[in-house]
Amino acid sequence: MTDLLVILPLLVPLTAAALCGLFWLRPSAQRVVTVIGMAALLACAVALVLAVRENGIMATQPGAWAAPFGISIVADPLSVLLVLAASILAMAVAVFSFRDVGMNELRGGFFPLFNGLVLGVNGSFLTGDVFNMYVWFEVMLVCAVGLLVVRRGGVNLDGAVKYAALNLFGTILFLMGVAFLYGAAGTLNIADLAVILPELGASTGITVALAFFLLALAVKAGLFPLFFWLPISYHTPPAAISAIFAGLLTKVGIYATIRIVTLIFGAQAADLTTVLTIVAALTMLVGALCAAAQSDIRRMLVFLIMSGMGYLLMGIAIGTTEAVSASIFYLFHDIVVKGAMFLLAGAVFFAGGTYDLRQAGGLVRSHPVLAGVFIFAGLSLAGLPLFSGFWAKVLIIGAAMDGAAYWLAAAALVAGFLNLYCVAKIWMEAFWKAAPEGVDIAARPKLPLVVMAPVTGLVLVSTAIGLWPQPLIETADAAGEILMNPPLYSEGVIQAVIEGTEDVTDPVVEEGEQ
Repeated sequence: MTDLLVILPLLVPLTAAALCGLFWLRPSAQRVVTVIGMAALLACAVALVLAVRENGIMATQPGAWAAPFGISIVADPLSVLLVLAASILAMAVAVFSFRDVGMNELRGGFFPLFNGLVLGVNGSFLTGDVFNMYVWFEVMLVCAVGLLVVRRGGVNLDGAVKYAALNLFGTILFLMGVAFLYGAAGTLNIADLAVILPELGASTGITVALAFFLLALAVKAGLFPLFFWLPISYHTPPAAISAIFAGLLTKVGIYATIRIVTLIFGAQAADLTTVLTIVAALTMLVGALCAAAQSDIRRMLVFLIMSGMGYLLMGIAIGTTEAVSASIFYLFHDIVVKGAMFLLAGAVFFAGGTYDLRQAGGLVRSHPVLAGVFIFAGLSLAGLPLFSGFWAKVLIIGAAMDGAAYWLAAAALVAGFLNLYCVAKIWMEAFWKAAPEGVDIAARPKLPLVVMAPVTGLVLVSTAIGLWPQPLIETADAAGEILMNPPLYSEGVIQAVIEGTEDVTDPVVEEGEQ
């Protein structure tokens, strides 16, 4: 039962993708399958989070191949927390797609690719070895490129080509890091590496492997100065696709950075604190400044994704348990809120007919409910009280102050102010100012429930975290404690695998004894 619960976040989207393939000529059936699948995935994620909180790390070896030779699937506090966040966003996007995804996209395979992307994301979160992390990156890359071109058109194809080329470059760098790491350590199992690498000490192979990993993950996470693929690709697809990209793809990159830097290269990465700190500050500030200069909602939000990556890198750069825990809390918040903001951008387009703030206006009078939901999501993004963003920024800036990284905390405060400016800019231009001349507000289309329900749900999740942050803080603290103490992770994985195989091996032993 334990083994099944750990792999269900993989089996559910895989099954949904397969069923959508079988119903290729029946788009309505694909919609139903996907919504049911994402609801089941969300239920599995909640059950897995509760199980890990109660029992500790859970792990399984499919095929009963012992580590480090088999494939390890590991559910620890960090991975299950992110599987839950991904499931929440995937459920919202699946419902939103009823309005946003038309027949053109459905014929292009939107739902099989969407489920495949969720599978790749969950696989990246749950994998217990570095090579399979690369494999899941490839699954995500293939599905993401497919989703970028489901809406046929020149701008979509252009964005897909640039996205594929630059992310494939990052994948190659990651694979080279895998090769050097295996050559130096003789294993790619994360639990093994957490024990072996500290004993090996510094070496040329390990240093080169770390350099390749950091470069690869900087590309995939959109960190400065390797972020340029973000603004040329994320704003081109439909809002539902942009939302799942914004909420998950760059977050997988920063998740892998947290996992690899803390558990595997802890001592070696400590020498790069200054570099990581500078990159974090520049990512926050450059992203926020570029966002403030935009007039297109989607492009503004793309640069705010980049700014958020800087906040997440702060915890890794500071390197304390409190800072890493704060980054994990911020990561959960960012998945939910950035996904909500992109869905809201789609709702603004449905209501006002444009993403261009210069041509928008009057939505507070024509769509007051949308205006209310947006201001709640925007205030969470900016980090104001009563929302998850407030606690995320308080925790990460507090960790910077405790770690004497005062100038990094100052950079975070400046970036936060710019984030608030961007939210205010969208509000004033799209909602508060008068509608453009000649636009009949009364004639604007009403937004259906499948648009408003998912964005409202995501905002309610953010609000709930803001009002009751303690459960998430406790889980993030548990995750940070394990990450900063690699033996805890290794011992937990080994014990979980042993307990998971006892039921299989005991009958054989008993038969031999007889």
